Amino acid sequence: MARAVPLDKVRNIGIMAHIDAGKTTTSERILYFSGKVHKVGEVHDGKAQMDWMVQEQERGITITSAATSFMWAGHQFALIDTPGHVDFTVEVERSLRVLDGAVALYCAVGGVEPQSETVWRQSEKYGVPKIAFINKMDRTGAEFFRVLEEMKRHLGANAVPIAIPMGAEDKFAGIIDLVKMEAITYHEDALDKVHMEGPIPEEYKADAEKWRHELIEKAAEQDDALLEKYLSGEDFTTEELIAAIRKGTIARKIVPVMCGSSFKNKGVQFLLDSAVNYLPSPLDIPPVICAEEGEANQRPPDDSAPFCGMAFKIMADKHMGKLTYMRIYSGTIHQGEALYNSTRDKTQRIGRLLRMHANKQEALDEAHTGDIVAIVGFGDTKTGDTICTEDHPIHLMAMTFPAPVVSISIKPENKAASDKLSEALYRLAEEDPTFTVAFDPETSETIISGMGELHLEIIVDRLKREFGVVAEVGRPEVAYRETCLGSVEQEGKYIKQSGGRGQYGHCKIRLEPNEKGKGFEFINEVVGGRIPATYIPSVEKGVIKAMLAGPFAGYPVVDVKVALYDGSYHEVDSSDIAFQEAGRMAFKEAFQRAQPQLLEPVMDVEVVTPEEFMGSVTGSIAQRRGRIDTMEQRGTQKIVRSYVPLSEMFGYANTLRTLTQGRAGFSMEFEHYEPSAGQHHCGNPRKTDCRQQGPLTGQRTACEKPPPSGGGFFVSPFFSDCVRLSAHARVGK
Repeated sequence: MARAVPLDKVRNIGIMAHIDAGKTTTSERILYFSGKVHKVGEVHDGKAQMDWMVQEQERGITITSAATSFMWAGHQFALIDTPGHVDFTVEVERSLRVLDGAVALYCAVGGVEPQSETVWRQSEKYGVPKIAFINKMDRTGAEFFRVLEEMKRHLGANAVPIAIPMGAEDKFAGIIDLVKMEAITYHEDALDKVHMEGPIPEEYKADAEKWRHELIEKAAEQDDALLEKYLSGEDFTTEELIAAIRKGTIARKIVPVMCGSSFKNKGVQFLLDSAVNYLPSPLDIPPVICAEEGEANQRPPDDSAPFCGMAFKIMADKHMGKLTYMRIYSGTIHQGEALYNSTRDKTQRIGRLLRMHANKQEALDEAHTGDIVAIVGFGDTKTGDTICTEDHPIHLMAMTFPAPVVSISIKPENKAASDKLSEALYRLAEEDPTFTVAFDPETSETIISGMGELHLEIIVDRLKREFGVVAEVGRPEVAYRETCLGSVEQEGKYIKQSGGRGQYGHCKIRLEPNEKGKGFEFINEVVGGRIPATYIPSVEKGVIKAMLAGPFAGYPVVDVKVALYDGSYHEVDSSDIAFQEAGRMAFKEAFQRAQPQLLEPVMDVEVVTPEEFMGSVTGSIAQRRGRIDTMEQRGTQKIVRSYVPLSEMFGYANTLRTLTQGRAGFSMEFEHYEPSAGQHHCGNPRKTDCRQQGPLTGQRTACEKPPPSGGGFFVSPFFSDCVRLSAHARVGK
């Protein structure tokens, strides 16, 4: 069946902005004015069509990107309303990856806010053409031209007004269309589709002429023929001006800017007309190409070309099961058709083909190039997978997602819900690439990680509401290590008589530090058959067993050498178990005498911040015992790379946002282990030497041994360290 709407009349767009700029309100007005819905849902009432999750309705924020479609002026639109909170930036990332154009929304009062910069950088990464809409012109403090300057200064955007406001705040009456040079006025507070177009009022004519002249200058730069016409003093026709603005917008050389008040129903129709006039269709976007270097394989936007699409979002629906959102770049697909996942080398069949309207579905028999659809039946598909036909395989460039920055430990309220929790976490992690789940065998904790505290709060809330799992959360423990600085020799003898055959194992070992990062090394120096060869591995097993829970503080031991140089055996009583015990006893005693040292994990931390916050960022790193490694410039941002102990990084995401007004971000990964600064002067944090004085973070620990320089207290910077080292009963096991 032929497509209903020509491809050049298809627009796939998204709305992106800082939180509370009015994205969802604008989306609701678009749906109403286009005739998609007949009643406007308001965010503050929890009735917005696009905010369908319970958590979104309760908090009045967008959490997940919602897709819908509608018709306007004979054009078919696919619209994605993205979240504005930094914790849900993945939703913006994966939406921009598959969209052809975007509407950048700004609050006329707040201007270019922190997340505005973040989403702008994301759109630039994927080369997405943009138009801008300065919203909330009716609010007290609204200034259109200030926001315009902020766009140029903070974003480096070539922002060009195509409409300017008539009045502001409570006097905002409408807009002046600089392309057609006419005034558009709206009925105050009237939710209807009627607006009036007429001559520009006298008091606005001078401003209109000034900004139209700038618009014509910018448009002339986009086309050589128009430039000649401009230099000769000729005026442009409306069609020529629209074509030039469109050319510059698609090439990302200019950003057309308009204004309005979505809540008061002003400027939304003009925004839709601008999306038709200036944002690209799939035909205006370069063909997608294969990700592998050296391959010229590409897919043109054509219904008759081999099929190619990208799965950009996974969602669990309680009625439909797993939904896979897909953008079709080329070709046509039909319900029931088998498609090939080239990323995972699997063939899967389309169970149902759907067009989404938020959380509602419309069944389709087929879908064409440029469509954004949802598919039921792709159980093995993940976010970012390429879907194609097996006889014409292609692999598209995968999406990249920021690493999680906040972690918490989680456990079910009771043991019966353990399997249920695991299944729920797996399904949530499948939906969200920035949410990860890991099990730490050292601490026996399940650790979940996300982009921020709100992100994880929503996850825990969804566990309860959607999956019926009540979970307890807490701060994860830090996985420390132990090593030694000195070299000692130690004898280990295990003798046990119980009436019959006894147990006898005897060994002498030498313990010394190994090179950093070399791990454990066992050396056999026994000569003359003092210990039979069959029992040498038994001693090594005993040493390894003792290293798993170190004698110093109960953490694994690393970077040590153990040399077995002597011992003895009994012809009858010696056994594998006896020599394992002898090796364990010898290592335990030797390690406690060899200047044991606690090691803590150190992270490689990269902070991206505007230059004006450099002092605050470097100061916060120093307060957390971090060491600055390098500082460099990347565009308008400063990149600070440092090494910071993991124990100091808990809560850093919120601290950094507070220090930088939310305009900085960071990523971290494990770098190495190094000596902990939380060790007591006595060299031993064990319970036998230090007495716990308080149960909370920053607690003091009094030591029976006086410090070298006087004073009686030691303040540990590690909460989990204090609990485990000062009061944990596992010491000495």
